Amino acid sequence: MDIWWVINLERIEKQNINDRQIFIKERLKLLPNQPGCYLMKDEEERILYVGKSINIKNRVRSYFSSSADLSPRIKLMTMQVADIEFIVTDNESEALVLESNLIKNNQPYFNILLKDDKKYPYLCITWSEEYPRLFITRRRRFRNKLDKFYGPYVDVTNLRRTLFLVKRLFPLRQRPRPLHKDRTCLNYEIGRCPGVCQEKITTEEYKMTLRKVEMIFQGRSNELTLLLERQMHKYSENMNYEKAGFIRDQIKQISVLTEDQKMSIPDSTLSRDVLAIAHDNRAAVIQLFKIRAGKLVGRLGFSDDSKNQEPGIILQRVIEEHYSSVDYYEIPEELVIQFELPQNKLIADWLSKLKGTKVNLVYPKRGKKAEIINLVHKNANYELSIKNNDLQKNNLSLEDIAQLLELTSLPKRIECYDISHISGSDAVGSQVVFIDGFPAKQHYRRYKIKNKDVKIGHSDDFLSLAEVIKRRFRRWAIAKSEGLDIEKLSNQKTSILDNNGLNDWPDLVVIDGGKGQLSSVINVLSELKLNADLNVCSLAKRNEEIYLPGMNQPLSTEVDQLGLILLRRIRDEAHRFAIQYHRAKRSSRMTRSRLSDINGLGPKRIKDLLSYFNSIEAIQLASVDELSKVPGLGIAMAKKIWIYFHSD
Repeated sequence: MDIWWVINLERIEKQNINDRQIFIKERLKLLPNQPGCYLMKDEEERILYVGKSINIKNRVRSYFSSSADLSPRIKLMTMQVADIEFIVTDNESEALVLESNLIKNNQPYFNILLKDDKKYPYLCITWSEEYPRLFITRRRRFRNKLDKFYGPYVDVTNLRRTLFLVKRLFPLRQRPRPLHKDRTCLNYEIGRCPGVCQEKITTEEYKMTLRKVEMIFQGRSNELTLLLERQMHKYSENMNYEKAGFIRDQIKQISVLTEDQKMSIPDSTLSRDVLAIAHDNRAAVIQLFKIRAGKLVGRLGFSDDSKNQEPGIILQRVIEEHYSSVDYYEIPEELVIQFELPQNKLIADWLSKLKGTKVNLVYPKRGKKAEIINLVHKNANYELSIKNNDLQKNNLSLEDIAQLLELTSLPKRIECYDISHISGSDAVGSQVVFIDGFPAKQHYRRYKIKNKDVKIGHSDDFLSLAEVIKRRFRRWAIAKSEGLDIEKLSNQKTSILDNNGLNDWPDLVVIDGGKGQLSSVINVLSELKLNADLNVCSLAKRNEEIYLPGMNQPLSTEVDQLGLILLRRIRDEAHRFAIQYHRAKRSSRMTRSRLSDINGLGPKRIKDLLSYFNSIEAIQLASVDELSKVPGLGIAMAKKIWIYFHSD
């Protein structure tokens, strides 16, 4: 490696570090003085760390203070932080439970101490045993993978009382070891234990009872509450008011124990998405909270131009864009929406058809669901304030890009494309979209490369890019060949449900690569007869140089030029998104190859299994009865799959 290349590489690395430091400094100014959780992310948007605080701004700023006394582990983490997200809550207790859910679902690398935290207790169910036990523990390590943990719980006293109550209501195993070798103990005689020590009940029957108990600790406590209410009314009818009052207090304790931020709502067996919008005369920000089994498991953010548009119209467009690009099993059974959609019945029927089962749209005005809407709206308001703060800076960057590339107007919608593979295997393409300088993730697209010449041992980025661009703009080429006005079409605002779907024309296309990649894209656009209509450039990684079609030399730019910084950020996002899809595709291929070892399990059934359970780990943990519920699988094949994973 020559000295020039080493110096140039160091310059690029230093430049990227400076970009990140400037971005983090600006982001810290916009954090709220509210309780909630914060998520530290790296350049590839992987979550490094999840934390909670009664004041998000003060807590996060302390990580980046020059006087901060941080451990070596946290110092290493802060060096990798490229972005900070947050979710506000109403109090610190809600933030604690939300933090636990986020850590459990995302498993951040730097949350090692919180994963094995000994401060708060967990409830453990030992599914690895023939007759599982329930007990409270503060240690989660070195246990069998089949065992499940629930928590952490803030109030250990209430947890103990609830566990005691559950063991009184359901006949469960009471002791870790039998009291007698050849006979049952008193617990069996009084109905507290089904006699597991002498196998008075089969394993399957016992586990059926335990699954009901498990639902309670999953946040689905309605069943337990109903049982208690019946018992309370019975005592009250018999004028045994002391016991009725005791049961009433127990119901209150369970209510406190199972309170999940405000993300636990009635009928938590349903999967729900909650959408709310915050908007002004310049922009709109939409937040989508994904709630599964009563818990917040994910959040998506969207942005849109809100000029002269009703919030219901904006929400409908976001719903159309988002759910048209996800798998059917990701569509929830219920959408909780802040404003009524203009085409409510049409959207409900469309979603139901995509999912294959009925999807309900609800617009709550009071009650628990309305409280969740308010919380999601509060988070959308904070995101809107951040967006408006960045809007002026982004406008300067877009003006710089327009001047640099000699565009006739500001590039409102910028698309960037990249290719990812390992020696030609699992080749994929990515399309990311930035609108007004902000990532519009509802418009992101992924492409599986279909060209047979791109295969293991033979990679061709030029062919791959040509395929992606051809598939992306094929509809527009057909429209132009039929005599439609491209300029007029590109300015219209149509619904994705319209027949033509021509509502996504970009003002600028950026290609991740150099002159070769740019030439392959221009050749395809020439075939489509769209090369004169589109503004295209490429951004080479090696020297961060911008190339335009027909130019042998790159444009003259400054390292810290605002337009170049924004283009680099868009290019890096396309690179991250491509790598993410490539890794998922490679992992899916390896999973499918493992499932294909099961005799009689074909590609369609493998796809149905993964769609139903989402992961091979969930398939391994499923019972024969649960496996047989997969459409078209059947009890015989379910037994084969179960035996395959439990042959030992």
